Amino acid sequence: MVGDGHLPQEESGFGRRLDEHEHEHEHPVGGWWPQGSASGPGGLIDSAVYAQGRRHASPPTLADTYRCLQELDDGMAWIGLYRPGREQILSLAQEFRLHDLAVEDAINAHQRPKLERYGETLFVVLRAARYVDVREVVEFSEVHLFIGPGFVITVRHGEAPDLAAVRRRMESEPEMLARGPQAVLYAILDQVVDGYAPVVAGLEHDIDEIETEVFGGDPNASRRIYELSREVIQFQRAARPLLGVLNALEAGSGKYGTDEELQRYLRDVNDHLTQVVERVDSFRHLLQNILTVNATLVSQQQNEEMRSLTAASYAQNEELKKVSSWAAILFAPTLIGTVYGMNFVHMPELRWRFGYLFAIALMALVCGTLYLIFKRRGWL
Repeated sequence: MVGDGHLPQEESGFGRRLDEHEHEHEHPVGGWWPQGSASGPGGLIDSAVYAQGRRHASPPTLADTYRCLQELDDGMAWIGLYRPGREQILSLAQEFRLHDLAVEDAINAHQRPKLERYGETLFVVLRAARYVDVREVVEFSEVHLFIGPGFVITVRHGEAPDLAAVRRRMESEPEMLARGPQAVLYAILDQVVDGYAPVVAGLEHDIDEIETEVFGGDPNASRRIYELSREVIQFQRAARPLLGVLNALEAGSGKYGTDEELQRYLRDVNDHLTQVVERVDSFRHLLQNILTVNATLVSQQQNEEMRSLTAASYAQNEELKKVSSWAAILFAPTLIGTVYGMNFVHMPELRWRFGYLFAIALMALVCGTLYLIFKRRGWL
């Protein structure tokens, strides 16, 4: 069953955080799965109409949601979608008069974090992240928000963030939910930014492991540094543009009459995000330094191996010189002995009285001469 992923939470201005072990999914309204994207089941996950901060109705279809909202004078619809089909998005666009460009972005996804205002409607793109500890990787997903008078539409293109937790938390604080769609927007922003904290902790742990691998001589360290650097860059692309979104919301709070309490919550979220961005920037610089150190260590290791090979080759060459020298020295008496061992009849030296002594002396002279020559040249 498709559900919103869960990320650990921490205290912030939006009130009580859910326990990190609490995990529930939003269920499809009415127990059915509308036709979603080709990647799996999707569509309408949860739809509710609120009055004065409390759930008034839970319509099973979009049409029922429209009808129920029209019956209330001061109601707010909060519609949650997961990888919806094109027809569902177009139905919402027609009912709430959403801009064509924003609708196209919500259908196609793969957008960078941004905020665009179309009349009274805000279109916000957020990139959530979660750290998968088993595989030690960071997974990214998108959530698109349409915020307008009396409605909030969330379109998720991934498992994060845990919007079910946001809805439960907001429903437990009716006075906060009664502040309207902007309160929901800031709560979702807070959830996304809080979800970055486990990612930062996971990346920091991975970097510590890489440092150990680098100085331990692990041959796979370079590949892991590259993979982690790519994740850090993707994380930067998710978190840094969100600062611009928060700054734009803060700058327009006075013009569009944002509640003062919500402005304080927004500044708190901005502070948390700034800390995350600074940490991620430091991770990127640290990984660059680690990569440089790893390259230096690899180069030193290769130099040591080359020196070892050179020393071994030199030792082998010295041994070969000695073997060759002794082979040449021993070849001389062998040659002389072979000549006089042929026993031909007409060999004057064979009948010479001093022939034997002459042969021995000749052998000694040749061997001694060769020994002195090789010794002088350092072969012996």
